[in-house]
Amino acid sequence: MELLIWFGALMSCVGLAALIWCIVTVWKARRAGLSDEDLRERVRKVVPVNAGALMLSILGLMLIVLGILLG
Repeated sequence: MELLIWFGALMSCVGLAALIWCIVTVWKARRAGLSDEDLRERVRKVVPVNAGALMLSILGLMLIVLGILLG
């Protein structure tokens, strides 16, 4: 079960890194002074990555809890 916990922690860390990337990307786009349409296009490209990162983090946390409960 220890392997399950470590794998879950790795998944959560990767998801967190992707979330930070999403935040930084949108923040840079907002500070670049883009037009409204260009800003919307950049944010539209980041949204699927953001959703995937959230899902990866949630699944990683679920694996950690499962590993603790089974261990």
